[in-house]
Amino acid sequence: MESENNTNGAFPTEPDYYIALVTEYGLQVLLALAIFIIGKWIAGFVRKGARRGMEKAHVDPVLVGFLSNLLFYVLMVAVLISAIGQVGIETTSFVAVLGAAGLAVGFALQGSLANFAAGVLVILFRPFKVGDFINAGGVAGIVEEIGILFTQMRTPDNKRIILPNAQIMGRDITNFSVNPTRRVDMVFGVSYSDDIDKVKGILRELVENDERVLKDPAPMIVLSELGDSSVDFAVRPWVKAADYWGFYFDMHERVKKRFDEEGVSIPFPQRDVHLFKENA
Repeated sequence: MESENNTNGAFPTEPDYYIALVTEYGLQVLLALAIFIIGKWIAGFVRKGARRGMEKAHVDPVLVGFLSNLLFYVLMVAVLISAIGQVGIETTSFVAVLGAAGLAVGFALQGSLANFAAGVLVILFRPFKVGDFINAGGVAGIVEEIGILFTQMRTPDNKRIILPNAQIMGRDITNFSVNPTRRVDMVFGVSYSDDIDKVKGILRELVENDERVLKDPAPMIVLSELGDSSVDFAVRPWVKAADYWGFYFDMHERVKKRFDEEGVSIPFPQRDVHLFKENA
């Protein structure tokens, strides 16, 4: 009677059947749990080791946290796939679906991935740091925050600009703050009728009397060009980076006032127009 019931689809009632079922699948489940627990512990241990190594290498804290967590989750995916395979579930199709999903997400996030890669390069190679005044991505400003995807800058007129890191790394970067000193390049034009030795002496006096000007390298004051309507002098002193704009503006004001006192003229572009009368 029991065999007939079993043949008709009824649940078996023999204790040996359930013992064998539990023995067979219970051992697999226990092994899967062991793989998951041990694998999670190993992944956490690797994450801590990677974090310590990057901290000793003085890697940026933002990048340390991101990379260590990314490594942990990648290892956990591998552990989870191993545990599922131990239970008896086919993982080949699962891996294929996971790869296809990753590829689709990668295509959908091309811009974000490019910004991420550029952010990693910015943090690793440090072309600039927070507080530097730079010109990057076509924008000049003070760096306020460096993120994995975006960099935040403040312009001289106090506007906040958020630039994608890919835009920054894809173009030239000019860092005005990385060196402690800067050369101030200025050009002053005078009339052809003025005494060039006198003009050169005035410019040298104004430069050397300013305490912000460095003695080494020595300032350069030379006649640089005979222009169409002016004789141009190149004035190139060196100052501390923090004094650059203050000295630049003050020097132009002092030169104008001193030229006025000394009777030195600053010419402006002129054009002669000749009129010819034609007979009808």
